[in-house]
Amino acid sequence: MTWIEKIGRGRVIALFGVVLAVAIAVTVVVVLRSRSRRPISLLGTVLRSDSDPRKQLPVADVTITATDGFTAGPIKSNAAGFFNLQLRPSIKAGHTVTLHFRHPDYKPVDMAQSVGDQIYIARMIPLPRDTTVALNRPEVVIANVVARYSMKTTSDVNVGSAVKTFEVVNTGNVPCHGQSPCSPGGKWKATLGSESLDAGDGNEFRNPRISCIAGPCPFTKVESDSFTAGSRTMTVSVLNWSDTTTFLLEAEVFRTMINDVTRQSYPVIFGQALNFTLPATAEGVSIEAELNGEPIFFPLGPALNLSWATCTGSKDKEQTTAYRCVLKPGYRFR
Repeated sequence: MTWIEKIGRGRVIALFGVVLAVAIAVTVVVVLRSRSRRPISLLGTVLRSDSDPRKQLPVADVTITATDGFTAGPIKSNAAGFFNLQLRPSIKAGHTVTLHFRHPDYKPVDMAQSVGDQIYIARMIPLPRDTTVALNRPEVVIANVVARYSMKTTSDVNVGSAVKTFEVVNTGNVPCHGQSPCSPGGKWKATLGSESLDAGDGNEFRNPRISCIAGPCPFTKVESDSFTAGSRTMTVSVLNWSDTTTFLLEAEVFRTMINDVTRQSYPVIFGQALNFTLPATAEGVSIEAELNGEPIFFPLGPALNLSWATCTGSKDKEQTTAYRCVLKPGYRFR
């Protein structure tokens, strides 16, 4: 008699049930404890405070800290105003922390927030603009702003055509007697002639044509044509089982050209800032604008330097770049 039979199958099943329940409970406790040890991150963005939502521009380089007896941070917001502040493991969901936002051009912001799964938005009030420049001279009026850039494009250009004639020499009405090459029926002695064309370095053939232009053409046959689309060379073989024939081999020659195409984008202006986006392939970005009625060309360059505005650029996952330029003191948009 086995031990299971001694204590009874029902008791064994109940025992296993208890063990399984204990194991599940222990697992849940371990998982909950491990989760509770994970630090919480506060995700949010910093914006310029304005009653017009279109003028609530992201604020970059804002120093952000959180305090609740202990300090978390500091971190800085990126060009899109985004921040990801990781709290200390001791701070749990539901606790209240004070978020501090500091930037030299904006009034300090302190926000008491409950820690949880939410998006935190801080709106900062800009400090009064420096009026020293305005007292010395009138503001410079900026108008007709256009962003210019170039993109590389490829185009296939027909640079000419290639023409070549060749003869397939043969004497007609000569029995073949099984000595290859022969006519398709094997009756007459034939000649297999071939010719090639080369389009040249960097070129390719298109629309190849082979035609018989002289001699007993009905007694010829194109045996092979090695041309493939976009190839530099082409070769043709012709079988002739009558008198000498003349063939014409032709094709169009194309070359792929790389060109720089200039394009333009018209920025959207809200308040003191202009915004525009450019594709990932854009090169040589510049700004063309009228300053007090005089058109001036401003290369933007990798450092995004403008004498009359502070510019930032941020890329998305598709590498599209979003540019934002905020006017410096002493300038205004018309």
